[in-house]
Amino acid sequence: MKRILQFCNRLIKQQMLKIGITGGIGSGKTTVCQIFETLGIPVYYADDRAKRLMTEDPILKRQIVELFGQEAYQKDGSLNRKHIADIVFNNKAQLARLNAAVHPAVGRDANAWHDAQNAPYTLREAALLFEAGSFRQMDKVITVTAPEEVRIARVMKRDQTTDEAVRARMDKQMSEAEKVERADFVIHNDGKHSLISQVLDIHRQLKAL
Repeated sequence: MKRILQFCNRLIKQQMLKIGITGGIGSGKTTVCQIFETLGIPVYYADDRAKRLMTEDPILKRQIVELFGQEAYQKDGSLNRKHIADIVFNNKAQLARLNAAVHPAVGRDANAWHDAQNAPYTLREAALLFEAGSFRQMDKVITVTAPEEVRIARVMKRDQTTDEAVRARMDKQMSEAEKVERADFVIHNDGKHSLISQVLDIHRQLKAL
């Protein structure tokens, strides 16, 4: 009986889909993910996990020190974000090296997390899903989209920042149009379409795969 149960569990893991969910800044990815979570779908928040891994993953920490020196970490072990930000802000080569270290670490962590879940599918939420190449590991990808003006207003209110600052951050991301074009499913978070209805429709389709 034990062997049968183990075989069944392995079969479930093999069939459990990996679904990516992305969208530009201010599109409302987190809100959409929270709706999926109410349906019992586990969500891996890649950006949050990346921040933790930068202080917890020994391999990644060693790579960051090699890139930015011992000053990359405070005396208490926390990440010296200002030190790193000051370096990568105008140094695209160093930013690329940082991403080349962080993204594989997140990928390893996400795969281990996925294997520990028990659901029809899991979601990996990541702003740079396409840019980082993580979409290649996904069975399907969902893009959350909203009009640019709506996205800017949301981020200005959330981060207490300016229109110019938000646009500068947008310029560093893949365009919303391209993310929509490359997605298997699109959720419109514009206040005109029901988020719950859209999520439920995609949820039914994914469970049927």
